[in-house]
Amino acid sequence: MDEIHLTRSDDGIATVTIDNQKRKNAVKPHMWEELRQVFQQVSDNPEDRVLIVTGEGEDFCAGADLAETSAGSGTPAHPIHGMSSVNAAAVALHDCAKPTIAKVNGVAVGAGMNLALGCDLIVASERARFSEIFRRRALSVDFGGSWLLPRLIGLHKAKELVLFGDILSAQEAEQMGLVNRVVPHDELDAFVDDWARRLLDGPPLALRLSKKLLNNAFHTGLGEALDAEASAQAINLGSQDVIEGFKAFMEKREPTFKGR
Repeated sequence: MDEIHLTRSDDGIATVTIDNQKRKNAVKPHMWEELRQVFQQVSDNPEDRVLIVTGEGEDFCAGADLAETSAGSGTPAHPIHGMSSVNAAAVALHDCAKPTIAKVNGVAVGAGMNLALGCDLIVASERARFSEIFRRRALSVDFGGSWLLPRLIGLHKAKELVLFGDILSAQEAEQMGLVNRVVPHDELDAFVDDWARRLLDGPPLALRLSKKLLNNAFHTGLGEALDAEASAQAINLGSQDVIEGFKAFMEKREPTFKGR
């Protein structure tokens, strides 16, 4: 994987970096499957507790590398087959059991914007720019944008972003509720590292279950949500982390959670 890098810290932070700097970290056709694989690896690896997704250099991701896609290779296939690998990467990110942070350090457009939106938390440099740029290439929205945007900002705002394809500054994206924080460019790494370590300090099992409950919020009624919460809490109450949490409370100290 020359253009998709997976690095791991000793304490459980996994970082996936897209590295195609000549094309603003646009994703070549074969890279979608590589993204799916690394997202799945992090989700399945018990040693990984937090996932950071970012781009190498000055940009996050310019979406699909259309030059590579147009060039093609081998026997031509119907475009729907190529979209299956795009969709699989989007699902793998959404289904990742670990908390995910998008570290957006520049351009995040098209599928690159939706890659960021697919993460649980988004931190953007003040230099970041966002756009559902598809219409400028006579394309419709993909990488889950049609599902993510209405849930994040409502249907009419979602339509505005997609139908016009305007470029949003980091500050505009924050005001719209698309990103969690905008920070000075030279503070981006430190801020994301701090958030990642705060997530590391949390109880892995409880965070995983809370993430799942929130992701299912738009698919269930109140009664179903309450039943799911009860089931999750029953699982938590059988864990060693709950014992540690109560013990730490009584001893007036910070807990040390192990994910057991």
